[in-house]
Amino acid sequence: MSERRRVGVVGVGYLGRFHALIYSRMPDVELVGVVDNDWERAQQVAEEAGCDALRDPGDLLERVDAVSVVVPTSLHLEIARPFLERGVAMLLEKPIASTVEQGAEIVRLAEASGALLQIGHLERFNAGVMALAERISKPRFIEAHRMGEFVARATDVDVVSDLMIHDIDIILSLVDSEISSIAAVGTRVLTSHIDIANARLEFVDGTVANVIASRVSEQTMRRIRVFAENRYESLDFVGQTIDTAYPQPKLGEAWPEIVKQRIQVEPVKPLDAELRAFIDSVRDGTPPLVDGRVGQKALEVAMQVKEKILNS
Repeated sequence: MSERRRVGVVGVGYLGRFHALIYSRMPDVELVGVVDNDWERAQQVAEEAGCDALRDPGDLLERVDAVSVVVPTSLHLEIARPFLERGVAMLLEKPIASTVEQGAEIVRLAEASGALLQIGHLERFNAGVMALAERISKPRFIEAHRMGEFVARATDVDVVSDLMIHDIDIILSLVDSEISSIAAVGTRVLTSHIDIANARLEFVDGTVANVIASRVSEQTMRRIRVFAENRYESLDFVGQTIDTAYPQPKLGEAWPEIVKQRIQVEPVKPLDAELRAFIDSVRDGTPPLVDGRVGQKALEVAMQVKEKILNS
């Protein structure tokens, strides 16, 4: 077996616990320890994952090759800095930071030391998203809906940074053009932050994207529709299906018929795939799918959307 990579997890709340458990099952990973400011929680997850419980992130610095940082967004720069300065590979949960300036500093730190930096835009590892990306070239119009019921988690950020940023990142990966203009509206409903938002992104090449995100909806809906020349693709994130439609010439008819097809995507567990890709990048030195600059670009667009809403 190849050399095992020594990994730690800082922040083992709801999501961080899963990071620890997944790493603990990887044959080429040695999960060294977990850190959390809730000592009882750190001990509980450490026992589950078969590793040490540690009180301070600095206790991992000398002991790991790579680290997952799964703490509140406002703490990203503070926690990430010593690891990145030391050149430790890092999977940093999305968004990269709570401000554009802090995100830029995180990217600078990683590039200065040569540390591998992957941002946790989980939906990029959704099997449906990966299949959709392979099927799409030169989209003209994109419509994305990400809506769900309220849960009392991740309420330290607005819905744009919490949910919409997923679709912003996906759209930026599908459209090979710069954004020319942004319009957005939104409002608070239950929290002190924006809970429902709509954004219209226009690109230099003429592509338009309409994005809706809500964390106060009655029903869950996660779908992205892509219209390209002579082609329509619609991904249902929940059902992992792609509905496609395209014209096909019909013998003896003046107009082509519209061929419709539903494709069932073989589901994978996105977090397992994301962490596997991270460890593979650490081992092989290959660039991550979502590096620091990609995560920073998604944050910049999300912050522009938020600014448009607050000033509307």
